[in-house]
Amino acid sequence: MLSQLLYLRNNFCGKSFLIVLSKAFNIMTLEIERKFLLKNDSWRDLCQKGKKYIQGYLTGSELASVRVRLEDDKAFLNIKSMTYDIVRTEYEYSIPNDDAVEMLEKLCIKPLISKMRYDVLINNKKWEVDVFEGDNEGLIVAEIELESENEKIELPDFIAEEVSDDSRYYNVNLVEHPYCKW
Repeated sequence: MLSQLLYLRNNFCGKSFLIVLSKAFNIMTLEIERKFLLKNDSWRDLCQKGKKYIQGYLTGSELASVRVRLEDDKAFLNIKSMTYDIVRTEYEYSIPNDDAVEMLEKLCIKPLISKMRYDVLINNKKWEVDVFEGDNEGLIVAEIELESENEKIELPDFIAEEVSDDSRYYNVNLVEHPYCKW
């Protein structure tokens, strides 16, 4: 079946079609994401209502991280490769909220990551601005998911330095090395 889906993707559709199919069939996807610091708050005039995220990590190894996330009224289990690059392998599965709460309380490494996420739509591209709370209060980063590694993007005026290759800004690393201790 996977070979049939890949044939469809390669011959009729683009990457976005593969992502839709892969999520429907729980097949691995690639996340292509760039991460930036912000130089001002002008994004706040453009953002939609924020969503509260609480997430914790069951494990983080040299190969992968395993994350539990509550996102408003939804919950997810996520496995992501630990490549320090803009392209990473990612698996994500919906899980019951009660299970997520229990895993966050009893199984995840502390402190948990708490943040508000705001979507900002610019030139038909969705930027996600994360405003961290708790031990990472004061840290604000913007992320954008791309269709390819070489995709050209226009940087909004609120974007400062790119930190995609700086492992300190990976959420999994903010657990053991929170922003308040930098």
